[in-house]
Amino acid sequence: MAEIRSYMKEKAKREQNRISYKDKIFHHKLKNVYRVLLILAAVLAMIGIVIIQYNRHVYTGYDVVSSTPLDLTSGTTDVRLQNCVLTYSKDGAHCTTPKGVVNWNQTYQIQDIKLDINKDAVAIASYNGREIYVQNTEKQLGTITTNMPIRDIAVSGAGDVTAVLSDTDVTWINTYDATGKMRFTGQVHMQETGYPVDVCLSPNGILLAVSYVYLDAGTMKSNVVFYNLGPVGENMGDMIVSAYSYSDMLIPEIHFVNDDTAFAIGDSRLTVFKGGQTPVDGAGHIFDKEIQAVFYGDKCVGLIFGSDDAEHTYKLEIYNTDGKRITNYYFDLDYTDIFFEEKDFVIYNENECMIVTYGGAEKYKGSFSKAAELLLPANGTYRYTMVTASSIDTIQLK
Repeated sequence: MAEIRSYMKEKAKREQNRISYKDKIFHHKLKNVYRVLLILAAVLAMIGIVIIQYNRHVYTGYDVVSSTPLDLTSGTTDVRLQNCVLTYSKDGAHCTTPKGVVNWNQTYQIQDIKLDINKDAVAIASYNGREIYVQNTEKQLGTITTNMPIRDIAVSGAGDVTAVLSDTDVTWINTYDATGKMRFTGQVHMQETGYPVDVCLSPNGILLAVSYVYLDAGTMKSNVVFYNLGPVGENMGDMIVSAYSYSDMLIPEIHFVNDDTAFAIGDSRLTVFKGGQTPVDGAGHIFDKEIQAVFYGDKCVGLIFGSDDAEHTYKLEIYNTDGKRITNYYFDLDYTDIFFEEKDFVIYNENECMIVTYGGAEKYKGSFSKAAELLLPANGTYRYTMVTASSIDTIQLK
């Protein structure tokens, strides 16, 4: 009997030791988990601090990272062509990379230039002329010759070109590929459709938008008509897939920001059309003030109004592709250009520049050391390509 009691006591002792050992292992693992969680929390806190400091950081100047000599000819104009610089005049045009390499050079004699840019493609023609020169950032794509005088042009990102041509009794709207092959032709009668005041092609060249103006019983009205130049449009009469009419409103500008979103701009109206095959009239806004200027990004449109705040000169309202206003910003800088980046927008003239987040925080406000003919984004955060009369500079904010 004593042996049994001794055995049971020994067994209970062994069991207690086993439980105590398990507790030690459990607590040891728990401590390790706590350590990992504490380290993780510290790392996340540091990342959060860095992000907050980065978002709050205000740049006060810039460094010139690289500079390429440039000799601008008097009478030329510089515009952005994707990540390159398009320089044009009445005598010709050429495309230059930020490193100063001229990718192509096109000569011509044009008195009244008609020019349109879509992504990295550009079309250049003469009002009343009969030739259209088509290029992208890398090369010349072709020359289109028309048999009637040119009134207006539009280019797609692929190099297709729509030309508004004047005939004796009708206006023709023809679309060609970059080599001059006809893709679409249509007649416009003033009494029926109206007169085309603006034309625009989607980047992929599938959709053509035309804004017409006409008089109805002495009242000016506008029609916005969408043509589908692809298989969907081939099954429709005259390739028209949708059309919208607006009373007492001139819509002088329509623009595709991507393949399925177009903005139509009136004197005091913004309309968003959505749809990659059959655009529909989506969100719209009617303003009580006249729109003074319009600037486009890949995902938004910026409208400039006179300020309703006595302390400022201008008001910028930015709308996304759903027609939602994402910000408004008051400023006084006499701008020559505005462009939009992922997190910021840039307002500048030849002497000064402002960079502002969509939340309204000023990241930079300062002067250029040399007069800027053109400013465009470069590879890298807060890095830009600046074209001056004597150089192409890559600058980095600091």
